[in-house]
Amino acid sequence: MKVDLFNEIQNPRPWSEDHEQVRFAQAIEQAVLADELGYGCWWQVEHHGAGEFSLSSAPELMLAALSQRTSRIRLGHSAVLAPGRFNHPIRVAERAATLDHLSGGRVELGLTRSTIPEWRLFGIDPDDARAETQQAFEMLPKMWTSDRFSHHSATYRIDDVPISPKPLQRPHPPLWQAAASPASFEDAGKRGVGVLGTTMWESLERASRMIGLYRAAAERCTEPVGAFVNNQVGFFTFVHCADTDEEAMLNGAAAAAAWYTVTALTFFEAASEFVRLTRTQQRLIDAPDGGGLTGDFLRGEANDPPSEAKLLIGRILQGEQVADDEIFTVLSAQDSLIVGSQDTCRKKLQAYAELGIDRMMCLQQIGGIGHDEVLKSIRLIGGLIPELDPA
Repeated sequence: MKVDLFNEIQNPRPWSEDHEQVRFAQAIEQAVLADELGYGCWWQVEHHGAGEFSLSSAPELMLAALSQRTSRIRLGHSAVLAPGRFNHPIRVAERAATLDHLSGGRVELGLTRSTIPEWRLFGIDPDDARAETQQAFEMLPKMWTSDRFSHHSATYRIDDVPISPKPLQRPHPPLWQAAASPASFEDAGKRGVGVLGTTMWESLERASRMIGLYRAAAERCTEPVGAFVNNQVGFFTFVHCADTDEEAMLNGAAAAAAWYTVTALTFFEAASEFVRLTRTQQRLIDAPDGGGLTGDFLRGEANDPPSEAKLLIGRILQGEQVADDEIFTVLSAQDSLIVGSQDTCRKKLQAYAELGIDRMMCLQQIGGIGHDEVLKSIRLIGGLIPELDPA
C-alpha cells in the first residue's frame, strides 16, 4: 500500500492578517517534507466558495508550484471538477499535460462531478453534471493521444483541432474518479479508472465491500475510457501521529475530527445531498434489471441497522450540537480514523492495507492542529512507509 498525503489547505478561524499566505507556505513545506520522506503522491482537491473548509480553488497552480519544489513525489488532482462550466475539457487536458512536463512525468489526474453548492455557484444543472463528466473522461485521453481532435455533442462542438502539449507520460497520466457512493464506485470501475474515496465516516467493513464493488466493475471493463485500466483504489481519512496516544489527543485530534465533520457536512449541504442520493439508490434497488452491481450491493445492506456513525451524522444534519469528544469517539470506534502513537497508527494503517487499498491518502493538515504538529505527524507516518510499501 502506498502512503500518500491528501490536502485541502484548510483555513479555520481565527485568522491572522496574512492567514492565506501562511497556509500556502505551510502546505508547500509539508509537501517538500513528504517528498523527502518517500510519500507516494500529494493529492490536491478543487473546491469553490468553501470558506474555512478549503483554500484550494486553483489546485493546478498549487501543483505547478510543488512541481518545482519536489523531485520524486507524484502530484495528483483529487479531483478536477469535470462539468464544463467549471473546467472545459480542453483546458483540463492542456493544464494536466503542461504539469506533467513541469513535474517530469508525475501527474495523476482525477475527475469528479462535484456537488450541489458548487453546481449552484457556477450555474450548472445537476442533471447535466453526470453526462458532462462522462464526456470529459472520454475526451481527455483522445486529446492526449491524437494529433487532431474532434468531438460533437449537445455540450461541445470541436472540429479537427490540435490539442497541445501532449503529456510526458505515455500514453497518458493515470486517470481517477473521486467517488462517495456505491454507484460512483461502480461507475469508476466501469470506466476503467482508479477510484478515490473516503473512509472518514465509513466502517472498515463497509469500505471493504465498496472495494469489492469497484474491483468487480473494473474486472468487467473491456473498453476503458483511457488507453488502459487503472485498477486502483485510494481512500483518504484523518491521520495524526504523535509520540504517544495521549499527545495526539492533546494536539487537538478530537476537535479537529469534529470540526472537519461539521464543516464538511455544512459545506457540501449534506442534508440535501442525502435526499438526492437516497432517491437514486432506491431507484437502483427497485430497477427491473436489478440495478447492476450497485443494486446488488444496496439490497445486501438494506436490512442492516444504521451504524453509530450514520446516526451521529443524522443528528448533526438535524442541527444538534454534538460534543467534539463524542464525534471523535464514534468515528474512532469504527476504526475510520488513524490517530495516536506510531505503534497505534501502524496497526490502523495495516488494517487498511489488509483491505486491499492501493493508496492510503493521509489527511494530516486538518482543523486546528498546529503546523509543527502536522510536520511531526508527517515525519512519524513517513517512518512507517518502508513497512507498508516495501517495494
